[in-house]
Amino acid sequence: MSAVTAVPIRPIARGSVLKLWVALILLLAAGLGLAWLGTAPLQRITTASGLQYQVLKAGTGPTATANDVLVFHYEGRKTDGTLFDSSRARGEPMDLPPVGGAIPGFIEGLQLTQEGGRYRFWIPPDLGYGPGRTPRGAPFDERDTLVFDVEVLRVVPDAAGLWQMQRMQQQMQGAPGAIPSGADPHGGTAPPPPAADGAPPAGAR
Repeated sequence: MSAVTAVPIRPIARGSVLKLWVALILLLAAGLGLAWLGTAPLQRITTASGLQYQVLKAGTGPTATANDVLVFHYEGRKTDGTLFDSSRARGEPMDLPPVGGAIPGFIEGLQLTQEGGRYRFWIPPDLGYGPGRTPRGAPFDERDTLVFDVEVLRVVPDAAGLWQMQRMQQQMQGAPGAIPSGADPHGGTAPPPPAADGAPPAGAR
């Protein structure tokens, strides 16, 4: 008659079980962190004002401020994808300080950017072309949320004062445009974001 030899399993110490759970939790957290980083460009961030933005490509250097001048390309679309304005279609980038001369959502969005970066802004009506601010003949209305893709080509630090001074001189001299490059920012389509107080759009002729 054969005997069965039992091999008892040594119990795991309570401290070892705790360490095992901690290790599993850390691995899970690391996995979630890597997953989030992998989808970071897809994250849509909402600011306190209600502006939503997405970093399509991270830039470098300091974040732009109201004292800087940004040289950038932009495209404006409705949420259904209809293109209504494009600096690329005109073949000339815009240069603009992120103060005045644009709708509030666009001003705020520019101050979230860095040189070399690409961004997407979702601008709700109250930060854009809301009641009383929709340009005549625009292919959108005061209820539309507008989507702007912006590529920042260059950030010129602390140049906003000089830019505004040059613009005032050009206006006083009757120059055809306030954009130093001479580009027509309208291009025969709806103008770029005008001031919320009804002032002419930046670079208007």
